[in-house]
Amino acid sequence: MNFTALLPSPTKLLRGLSLAWAQLSHQKMRLAVALLGVGFANILMFTQLGLLSVLFDGVTLVHEQISGELYIVSAYSRSLGRRGFPNIYLYQADAVEGVAQASPLYIGDQDWVDPEDLMTEDEALPGAAERKRKKSGDLFPNSVRVLAFNLERPVLNNPEVSQQLEKLSAPDSVLFDRLAQPSLGPVVELFERDRQVQSLMANRRVYVVGLFNLGSTLFDKGNAIMSDYNYSRRSGRSLEQVGVGVLTLDPGADVLAVQQQLVATLPDSLKVLTKPELIQAEKDARSRDPSGKVLAFGAVMGFIVGVIVVYQVLYTDVTDHLPEYATLKAMGYSNSRLIEVVLFEAMLLALLGFVPGFGASIGVYELLTWLTKIPVAMRFGVAFQVFMLTVAMCMFSGIVAMRKLSKADPADIF
Repeated sequence: MNFTALLPSPTKLLRGLSLAWAQLSHQKMRLAVALLGVGFANILMFTQLGLLSVLFDGVTLVHEQISGELYIVSAYSRSLGRRGFPNIYLYQADAVEGVAQASPLYIGDQDWVDPEDLMTEDEALPGAAERKRKKSGDLFPNSVRVLAFNLERPVLNNPEVSQQLEKLSAPDSVLFDRLAQPSLGPVVELFERDRQVQSLMANRRVYVVGLFNLGSTLFDKGNAIMSDYNYSRRSGRSLEQVGVGVLTLDPGADVLAVQQQLVATLPDSLKVLTKPELIQAEKDARSRDPSGKVLAFGAVMGFIVGVIVVYQVLYTDVTDHLPEYATLKAMGYSNSRLIEVVLFEAMLLALLGFVPGFGASIGVYELLTWLTKIPVAMRFGVAFQVFMLTVAMCMFSGIVAMRKLSKADPADIF
């Protein structure tokens, strides 16, 4: 069967597009309203799906910077390292053939005080009073995610951190995340001015002795890195409870074979994961979080708004031009040809509305990044997803509006 024979010829295609454009552009104001509606729906979908993407990508920033090839985590931990396991299992893992080194990573949350709250007016940066006034309405306390490890066995592939390990040997010293959210205070500006910043973390004095880049998320406002010794002293937690076991394998070792051996050696209360599995486990856990469901619902609402707007435009267009469609039927146009015209109109609305919506959404992403310090960037996957949703939205509206064409009776024009 020759399927190409079923496709319209280029001449018919251009004629259908020309007629569809003539119908749409006949009333400029209605076309402008339609494009605004499609663009608004695009912005809403871009914003929700973009934040949903950040919800997944941002939470794996730490995972991506952990060294090693395999990772031991508690089977009962919903997020990376939030529930520990006895460090004796690291010794068991270290004894498995193919494992070169098993290192602990400790992860926890600590309350954080804005350093300016501890300063006099003369010591603070200009505008400190205004910043305090804005923070006075905050309902939730500030906290940072603390990453701690043995300085002799570092577990992060971060050049800035590696170059500053010696600084962390001082008591109560931390490295602070340069990309933390502003609510934690102007730590970066104060450090660049004074080269050391004092604050309170978990109601104890702490000294910021260096900066590094990692990034905040919707769940964590920022990160601080410290030695395992300081972490144990400050938090009162025993180093016998490990958040993540980071395993470095011997050169040439088969990762999957070593993983299977570890699974057979360690109890069922532990999971042994590769880097992709560790990242995917975090994404799966976050997808079950209510925040992800709210953002997905927002994207659905954007789709529904677009369907309603486009349907109203196409339905009104078909209704207003019903005599013209009846004339075309009298001239020999079939119902399928007229349906093509309406679908062409829907496609043109999708294409013309997507372009300004895409451009405006880039600006919205930059604004969100500036306001929240959360890296919201335009991703190809999100853009493609929104484009396909826009096409589906307009085509669905066109299909619903086509029912009106059945009333285009040639006898009505006589």
